[in-house]
This record gives sequence, C-alpha cells and structure tokens, in this order.
Amino acid sequence: MMHTIPATAAMLVKNSERYLSEVLNALKDFDEVLLLDNGSTDRTFEIAKGFPNVSYYKHDFIGFGPMKNLAARLAQNDWIFSIDSDEVADEALIESIRTAVLENEKEHIFSLSRLNHYHGRLIKGCGWYPDIIPRLYHRRFTRFSDRQVHESLVLPREAKVKQLDGRLKHYSFENAEGLIQKMQQYSSLYAEENRFKKDSSPFKALLHGGVSFVKNYLLKRGFAYGADGLTISVSNAQGSYYKYVKLYERNRTITISLIITTYNRPDALELVLKSALSQTRLPDEIIVADDGSRQETAEVVDFIRRRTSIPVKHSWQPDRGFRAAESRNRALAQAKSDYIVLIDGDMVLDPSFIADHLKIARKGRLIQGSRVILTEDKTQDILDEGDLPALSMFSSGIEKRLSALRCRCLAKLAGRKGNRKHKGIKTCNMGFFRSDALAVNGFDNSFVGWGREDSEFVARCYHNGMKRHNLKFAGIAYHLWHNEAERDSLPQNDALLEATLSERKIRCVHGVSDFVKDEEVAGK
Repeated sequence: MMHTIPATAAMLVKNSERYLSEVLNALKDFDEVLLLDNGSTDRTFEIAKGFPNVSYYKHDFIGFGPMKNLAARLAQNDWIFSIDSDEVADEALIESIRTAVLENEKEHIFSLSRLNHYHGRLIKGCGWYPDIIPRLYHRRFTRFSDRQVHESLVLPREAKVKQLDGRLKHYSFENAEGLIQKMQQYSSLYAEENRFKKDSSPFKALLHGGVSFVKNYLLKRGFAYGADGLTISVSNAQGSYYKYVKLYERNRTITISLIITTYNRPDALELVLKSALSQTRLPDEIIVADDGSRQETAEVVDFIRRRTSIPVKHSWQPDRGFRAAESRNRALAQAKSDYIVLIDGDMVLDPSFIADHLKIARKGRLIQGSRVILTEDKTQDILDEGDLPALSMFSSGIEKRLSALRCRCLAKLAGRKGNRKHKGIKTCNMGFFRSDALAVNGFDNSFVGWGREDSEFVARCYHNGMKRHNLKFAGIAYHLWHNEAERDSLPQNDALLEATLSERKIRCVHGVSDFVKDEEVAGK
C-alpha cells in the first residue's frame, strides 16, 4: 500500500466546480489538500466534502500573494505544494513530489512544467510555453511575495531550485469570456497595487499593449494556432494596455493637503494663503499648523476660509516655546488627503507649486524642494503692499536668481533620485505620502527649540526604506526674509538626531500617534 505524501496541497478556490473533482482525484495521495475559499456560490464546497483529505477554510480575498501565505499558515504540514483549482497533476509529478518531500531537504525549492490549454487545446505559443514555475517549498524556509497579483515564491540566496519530473495540465481558459474576465481582474489588481508607486500614461499603455501583441503573436508564434492564437495574443495585449490605463486613472485621483506652519506672522501668512489659492492645481485642503500664535493669526485664517470652498483648518496649540514637531503632528492628524506638502508660513508659492510636487509624488519617495530667498528690502516692500506679488527669476530682490527658474525639462534632468543624504533637509518645502509619515509615527514631539526635528524625521523615513528626490527648477517657493531663530536648543536636538542615526530608529515613541488613533498610525 502506498503511503500518503506528508505534505499539504494548498489551493485557492472560488466557484471552482468545473474541474475540482479531477484536480482533487489527482491529489488523493496527499496527507492534506487545503482549500481556501474566497466567496464560492457554486458546488465547490459540496464537491470538496467528498474527499476525506480535504480541509476547507473561508476568507475574504486579500490579494493572491497574501491568500497563498495564509493558506500555508493554515496547513498541517511544512511542505507546501501550491496548486490552482484548474490544474491537474499527472502521476509522474505526484511521484516526483513524494520523493522530494521524503528527502526533506528544506532549502530546496522545486519547480515544475505546466502545460497550458485553451478551449481544450494545448498551446505552445503566445508566451504560454515553456511555463516553468516553482511550486513545492518548505514553509519554514520561504513564502510567497505579498503582491496582489503576479505573486511568486521568494527565492532566498541559499535556495537550491530543482525541477520535478512530470507535468501539470492547466485548463487555462475555455473561451474568450474567461480570458476577458481574468484580464479585467488582473489589470485592476495591478493598478491598485501600484497606485502612486509607478508612472503611467495613455501612451505608455498603448506602447505596452502594442509590444505585447507583437511579442506573443509574432515572436512567440501565436500565429501558428490560428484563431485561438490571435484571440490569446489580443487578450494579452489588452491586459497590458488596460493595466497601465487603469494605473494612470488611479494615479490621477490623488488628493493633497497643504500644511503651513506659522507663529505670529499674520501678514506673511495671508500672502502665503493667497498664493495657495492661486494654484493651477488647488490643494484639496489647507491646514495652518499654528505653534501658539495670537488672535491675529486666527483672524487671517478665518478671512481666507470665508473666501474659498476649499477646507481651511486652523490647527492651534498653546505657546509653550518652539514646538514645530508637535505642531506638524497635530496637522498631520487632521489631514484627510493622500499626499502632504509642508511649507513654512512665510513661503509665497509659484502658481505651479502644487502641480509640480504632484508630478513626481510617489509612495516611498520623500520630495525635498528648494526655496528662493528674498532680500529684507524686497520682503518689506511686498508686506507693505499687502497684495500677492507676481514673482519670477527676473524680479528684483532675489538671491541666487537661478533657483527661481522653472523648467520642467531641467527639473527632470536635475532631480537627484534615490539618495538618502541629510544635507539640505528643510520642511519649508517638503512632500511625502501621509501613509509613509504615519509608518514612522510622524515627527518626534520630544524636539523643543529650533533645529533638527526635520532631519530626525527624514532619518527615520530613510531607515524605513524611503528615498529622497530633490525637486529643482520646479515647485518654486519664495521665502520672505526674517531674522534667524535662536539656536540654544541645538545641542540636545543634535543628541536626539544622533541617537536616531546610531540606533537606526524607524518609529519615535511620542509622535503623531499622540493625536490620532493607534490603528491609523499602524496602517490597519
């Protein structure tokens, strides 16, 4: 009598009745076949009950990678054979799996050959052949990636990949309707997974779709399979096209909060708020992070609030000395948008400031913008006039005039991407996704007095995997002149920064979590 295979065949199912009996019959020698159902309404469960080695679980769909990892955690065995509900293992493959599991070399990951069928016909073109995929692994050695779609086994450096004998017959699709349904599901999952992470455009979508068709129909010999090959190649091309179009559309839905830090400078703040309302792309909300200003500042905020339909919030805290970190955290806690741009309350914005920031906004990226410094005389002239000035690189009273040049082509060339340096870190012109800030618990409320709270925040962002992008020749903001702040607190603030750097801290203890719900900061 043949012994059972001490492994779990793990399978995601949803309305899988069509081939399930054939699939489960082929897996009868496994100690356990685990089915993780994410919403079947057909006879899937009824069929599964007829097989004594089947364990049945239900869970809402959370993405293919996370679902497969959940199935592995639920399994009774450490060896996991990942299989789909429309794949049938032949006898040679089952015996090869049996041998591999009994040898129990957990650093081995085993791949297999899959034969894909369309309308009952084996297809060896259209990029469907050869199809070699890793499927058998030890769950204490590796796992699937957490990708929503196109998930794959993570291959540790020390992993040894071996190929199993036998084949997996894959009933890929019965007809064009199945191709279209899968294309729609996968393209939507791709777009959602990569929203705000990758660039896209209608032209890029068209290019990817065209290249996909040429590759699959001509180079991968789809033409050799007649109408079936043409249908598959067109569907593959549509999948490439729609996943980038959907990504483009999702990226366009980004919302932005403009946070303006201020302290007892209502005349400058009024000009800054007016410049915020003169943007080519208006912010979705404006939050004034007030570090204890007097009533005049509240009056300015109210004056602006009455003149716009954009929400203008006044986040005020008592005056207990220079506490910019805490002030920004209170504003972050109130923010409702995807993306945050921080500026100071004396930064008059170029009309394209917000649009320029959003052009390069990506999750995991910290945007460090620059500033154009105005002279004391120029600043006083602007404040005396009280109207929003028309500033450009040709205006008088500008220091470092080249920094006022706005040119998108130069911005693309000059923007240094991917570095993690601390030089020039300033929150007077900085952008990031709110979720990225919450992941490190925002700014550290322990900072009191001028200096280093911005560098320490950025250091923790770097430690959490974020990368810096310098925004030059775009995102221009004109900095009104003011006396420099006292720097008596620098020694203790430097010590806090050094501790974060040396310990590679990611989260601070007292941050934005002091003002928002714990589950929001944890990203739940």
